[in-house]
Amino acid sequence: MNEIIAYFSTIPSSHRSLILVGGITLFWLIENTFPLFQLQYRKWQHAGINIFFTITTIIVNFILAFILIKTASWTTENHFGILQWLPQIPIWLYTIIGLLLLDLIGAYLVHFIEHKVKFLWRFHLIHHTDTWIDTTTANRHHPGESIIRFVFTTLGVLIVGSPMWMVFLYQSLSVVASQFNHANISLPNKLDNILSYLIVSPNMHKVHHHYVLPYTDSNYGNIFSVWDRLFGTFTTLPKEKLIYGVDTHMAPEEHNKLKNLLQIPFQKSRSGKNKQNH
Repeated sequence: MNEIIAYFSTIPSSHRSLILVGGITLFWLIENTFPLFQLQYRKWQHAGINIFFTITTIIVNFILAFILIKTASWTTENHFGILQWLPQIPIWLYTIIGLLLLDLIGAYLVHFIEHKVKFLWRFHLIHHTDTWIDTTTANRHHPGESIIRFVFTTLGVLIVGSPMWMVFLYQSLSVVASQFNHANISLPNKLDNILSYLIVSPNMHKVHHHYVLPYTDSNYGNIFSVWDRLFGTFTTLPKEKLIYGVDTHMAPEEHNKLKNLLQIPFQKSRSGKNKQNH
């Protein structure tokens, strides 16, 4: 455990980039070999759009990184936050508690709020417009949403009182988990179901990308599935019934054109979110 702490305390930016690129490459190869669906799309063109949003997310996080570093340093120096107030416990338990809480605030909570607040939904909508869910969809976030998520990540660091090594560890796990649960891969149903009791499995997250309510408003988790089960937002849907996208933006010119995707948050709102209950 000490080796992991030492590594993530000084992890170079190049290694963090390698984790992101390596994850996309690995799951890209796996989904080409063992696809969940035979998606009829131009995979490279689709990837180009999603990688553009991946790059903008990296840029936003790079520009604002100093805020995250300052926040983590302040919490440890001033003994502020949940982890700082805990009694002496084994480092492995300390790490698990920290990762769970960072995932709750930096992933589950912000995701839940983005679905409930109309202004925030306008930015998150870009992620849901994708009708061909694969591993590149993981970082399909409008630059505005990248800022929103950064705010909640920073809030999580402040409340949890996590040191910077734990933040880097959490972000690395979050990237890989998101690439995994978005990947167009076919796992045996039994295995996927077992995984879903601990982490967000591919089949579990795919339900969240079904095009209508109530499924869109479910399975918000990113790394750990415990929060959806605990707060009653966990649901299932047979993969045979899945239709990806969001019912207000199903036309290709709406969800597969970069210019329009960037403009969606500023366009006239459609009739609410996806109101149908299918």
